[in-house]
Amino acid sequence: MTALGELIGIDERTVLVLGQELDVERGQPDVANALVHRAGETLVVVDTGVTEAFRAALREAMDRVGPWSRVLVLTTHGHPDHVGNNDLADELGVPVEHWVPAPDLDQMRDPASYWVQAFERVEGMAPLPAPALAGPALVSLFQPYRPFAATARTYEERPLERIRIGSARFTGWTFADGAVRVLRSQGHCAGHVIVHLRDCGVLHLSDEGNGACGAMADADQLKIQTVLGAVALLFEEGEAALLTDGHTFAVRRGAGVVVPFLDGLLDQAAALQSAALELITGDGPVRPSAFTARYAEVFAGLGGGGANPNALFTAMMAVNELHELGLRPESAEADTPWSRPALQLGD
Repeated sequence: MTALGELIGIDERTVLVLGQELDVERGQPDVANALVHRAGETLVVVDTGVTEAFRAALREAMDRVGPWSRVLVLTTHGHPDHVGNNDLADELGVPVEHWVPAPDLDQMRDPASYWVQAFERVEGMAPLPAPALAGPALVSLFQPYRPFAATARTYEERPLERIRIGSARFTGWTFADGAVRVLRSQGHCAGHVIVHLRDCGVLHLSDEGNGACGAMADADQLKIQTVLGAVALLFEEGEAALLTDGHTFAVRRGAGVVVPFLDGLLDQAAALQSAALELITGDGPVRPSAFTARYAEVFAGLGGGGANPNALFTAMMAVNELHELGLRPESAEADTPWSRPALQLGD
């Protein structure tokens, strides 16, 4: 068992700070892992989690990797479990930069509306109160919630760079004389980035590896699968040596461990979509609640899990799977049937 704020030392200048899983019944927010690294005299903090206890653990990790004279805080995406302690950057008494993804600004400013939208998509498909109540109730667990440091700016204010790592090509932004590479991925949600720390060989996947199918309304399944394949290539070529992420409470070391893990996610994604296709019989409409119940069984049978597995997130995945298969809702009502749009144009 791991404890919130437990530190895993990767090397003398790199520490993974462990978060915790979501437990709504106990009023416990999920807290994303954070990565703390020193590149020369620059302290690099990748995500800041949430809760005062996690904030204290971050400070401990910062002290462990010192000394440093400036700070770089990098936000991988705007979900509350990753950004609640971002204002920690304002307390450090040294020059600080804080960078966030522009596509996630709206949800960072108003997380309740973001989650209401997410829950509206699965109303009638999963056990939850009305979305207008469930969204704010969930967000209320994430306290304190201070997603912007005083120096916060968006990555997109910087010129976009083409970044080559081995034979893989990305776009993104580099910091600390190239020692820190922020790579656009945008699969788990609209603004998502991953982070490569060149000198210690760590690739921080954040939430792109949460499961075989993205759950959020702004998830992009193709981008998730593309980035998993690109990251596997980095490990095969020796350009990365250790994989960390937002919700796995461990460090995966070496291509022999990491590549099968990533390939397994890709295989599961293909198997899950194939199985979902078999659940849709004929050309008639599909009731999402019935599809979700069967989808959950298939998902469990394939060994599906991911971060914070629960019925709500499985329903969110099921809706995305229906969309991937080309179906669309027939109305805006809760649990409305989904069907394939006609391919023939009308007269």
